[in-house]
Amino acid sequence: MKPLLLARQVSYGPARNPRLTDIDLQLAAGDRLALLGTNGAGKSTLLQLLAGILGPTTGEVRVLGQRLDQAAPALRRHIGFLPQRVPAYAELNVVENLRWAGQLRGLRRQALDAAIERVLLTLQLDKVRSRLAGRLSQGMLQRLGLAQAVLHEPDILILDEPTAGLDPLQTEQIRELLGALSSRCSLILATHLLDDVQRLCDRVILLDGGRKRSEHAVTPDTDLLAHFRQPASRTGADA
Repeated sequence: MKPLLLARQVSYGPARNPRLTDIDLQLAAGDRLALLGTNGAGKSTLLQLLAGILGPTTGEVRVLGQRLDQAAPALRRHIGFLPQRVPAYAELNVVENLRWAGQLRGLRRQALDAAIERVLLTLQLDKVRSRLAGRLSQGMLQRLGLAQAVLHEPDILILDEPTAGLDPLQTEQIRELLGALSSRCSLILATHLLDDVQRLCDRVILLDGGRKRSEHAVTPDTDLLAHFRQPASRTGADA
């Protein structure tokens, strides 16, 4: 069986100072994969490559067996992406932001209306459906971003620091929502929070200095701190 998503020998940036170098990973149906690393490890760049926002300098990213940089735009509809900054217009309300996001993914008319109602309930946003995005709490804004990312029912959900900047209650609520969403799609999330990895993922890739240092299953006795106790390479990577 082909993986949902495959990255093979992916590098990004100039040869003398690349942000990422020779990254390999794959994601199968039902996988929950974490990219763990400190600020500057290359996590955000890798997620943008996997989501098709950036194209690799060398190597390839494939979704359902097709190269993401050569396939039709419809292939990207298999992917939902939530960047660190929620892509919402502050002057639009929740439903208007969802309608805009759905139209970008090719949803129209009744299909779009039904999708909006579904995610309002799933992400517990129905009570704030008419509130301007600019007046949402950080936790509710993050829910809106998740709703935008899953509106078109993707097979793959890619998340960049989904709990960053949230208070403990908001963090727990987002983790619970992600746990529920993981039964419907495969997850890739970037984080520097060990609790995110332990709570949400069953496999982890450790990134450092734009390189993949190790990959292993996440178990209750996994020592995630071991990687950070070693000398780190901080050359040429982003957050």
